[in-house]
Amino acid sequence: MLTIKTFEVNPLQEKCYILSDPTGEAVIIDCGAFYPDELTAIDQYIADNNLQLKEHLLTHAHFDHTFGCGHIYEKYGLKARFHVADDFMFHNIEGQPMMYKHLPALHRDLGPAGEHVDTTTVIRFGQHELSVLLTPGHTQGGVCYYCAEEQVLFSGDSLFYRGVGRTDHPGGDHEQLVLSLRAMLGSLPDGITIYPGHGPITTSDDERRVNPFLI
Repeated sequence: MLTIKTFEVNPLQEKCYILSDPTGEAVIIDCGAFYPDELTAIDQYIADNNLQLKEHLLTHAHFDHTFGCGHIYEKYGLKARFHVADDFMFHNIEGQPMMYKHLPALHRDLGPAGEHVDTTTVIRFGQHELSVLLTPGHTQGGVCYYCAEEQVLFSGDSLFYRGVGRTDHPGGDHEQLVLSLRAMLGSLPDGITIYPGHGPITTSDDERRVNPFLI
């Protein structure tokens, strides 16, 4: 059984997820924790549940999904892993959207990048594994993480409840995003629960049926 803990963090209400199973091994996805109390809550959850973090995974490298990367590296020794197409973005956080430059933590050290992920990557922890699905368009390195055994998908900012990610920032491509999401959803079975980077959870069935961007 997979336990999924959600933390809603930072001024953009980004969703950070910790996945764990009865072995105590865990992965963290998109640690965008911005404020000290958010980082403390994540650390406390890990300690209270005696979890051993094995990986820090990013669905993409926008700053609101990476604020906590430096902390995760310093405390747990985990380098953030993401697709190579977002490498420049990860290492150039100051070049990201000007509208958020008032956030002082935008300039914090994210720590080093880890080994890049692609469609051949399998993330193993405990009794579970995640595969990597490419969904470029929100960023060129956008990916989703899929656990087939538990029928759950972590979609970052590629796919939302009744929506898709914005594509008006550098590297965004709306047509590419729509095509990649249609292909991904077409390859998934019914009944997949989707955990996005912002907003409520949804399902593969509902998004195929009623998402106005994908029908």
